Amino acid sequence: MPLTPAILALNLASLTQSLLLVLAAGFAIQILRHWDLSSGSERQLGLERRTYLIATLVAWVFGGNLLSLLLFVYNAEQLSTQFVGAMCATGVLNANPWGWPTLGLKISLFFAGAAWLILNGVDNQAPDYPLVRPKYALLLLIAPLALAEVTAQALFFTALNPDLITSCCGSLFSPEGGGVAAEIAGLDPAVSLAALALSGLALLATGLRYWRRGRGGGLFALLAALTFGIALTAIVSGVALYVYEHPHHHCPFCLLKSGHDFVGYGLYVPLFAATALALGAGLMEVWRSAPSLKAIIAIRGPRLAGLSLILFALFYGLATWLVLRSNLLLLGPI
Repeated sequence: MPLTPAILALNLASLTQSLLLVLAAGFAIQILRHWDLSSGSERQLGLERRTYLIATLVAWVFGGNLLSLLLFVYNAEQLSTQFVGAMCATGVLNANPWGWPTLGLKISLFFAGAAWLILNGVDNQAPDYPLVRPKYALLLLIAPLALAEVTAQALFFTALNPDLITSCCGSLFSPEGGGVAAEIAGLDPAVSLAALALSGLALLATGLRYWRRGRGGGLFALLAALTFGIALTAIVSGVALYVYEHPHHHCPFCLLKSGHDFVGYGLYVPLFAATALALGAGLMEVWRSAPSLKAIIAIRGPRLAGLSLILFALFYGLATWLVLRSNLLLLGPI
């Protein structure tokens, strides 16, 4: 596959980000071995000064990972015109064995990065930095993930061959096909949409409880993770049908096309962001008993939950509107 400027930019950005995370991981080892806030040694003072630099560096890296995820999907969509049999990004991702793993690794990096940024923000508010060791231990787990992502992406783009005929989204997201995608596409739209509505109501109830009373942050995070899976399933098995106004077109990537007003971005961006915020709020609850964090988490946790609920509301509002405006009467008059 010829290396276009977009592909080169994606590979270069991912390589730079992964190398910076490896550099940060090296510093994380020093933190885990030598961090001692009660010490006034020269080494401790040096570690304290460098934590601000490394944290800023890592924040930029994770921000870049978010853009990399969006650009990867967008670039796959644009490349679909160069492959016989491909109608959208699905065909490009199916063109070789590295497409879907690369997408999965980028999504994993997004959520891991969001969790780290949230922990770092909380830790910086406390005078004794109680989360220094946990957040840098997490960084040690994220760095190999970044190396796997940049490797998979490079293999994916270099192995692309426009001369090969790839499968279209209709064959992958089809009840008659095989695999997880086919099973999701084969779900009853009424069941998946009902599950989406019920999970949304449960999420709203627990989120409002946590926002108003500061209780149930862990439950809110668990429900957000569950709702995330249900939402993606409902998009494929139900919402997409109403957008395309076709009872057999389940592709989640064609929603990103201009012919459908790019509604996919309106669904996926708030859904992913809302889930990341909710998971971050729940993760903070693990350290709620720490004396220096108790008051901080009591304020920041509900705030994250409130912002998460707003983003979830945007997702649910758009999904509902897409169903109601459609001319497809799949479930009867609504």
